[in-house]
Amino acid sequence: MAQEELLTTGETAKRLGLSRSTLWRYVKAGLIEPDLITAGGHFRFDPEHVRRQLRALQQRGDG
Repeated sequence: MAQEELLTTGETAKRLGLSRSTLWRYVKAGLIEPDLITAGGHFRFDPEHVRRQLRALQQRGDG
């Protein structure tokens, strides 16, 4: 996916029906991996990639 198509934490959370803080906590806990971390330390996501990661967490019983 091209960098311009990646969404911010807030945009991704809104699209997936999560709160920004939940998505941020999942990343910090190592449960969700962002597609890009900018030079300033901001996360960028492909929402479909996050959705797949969330499904995997649910199947493992972590989510």
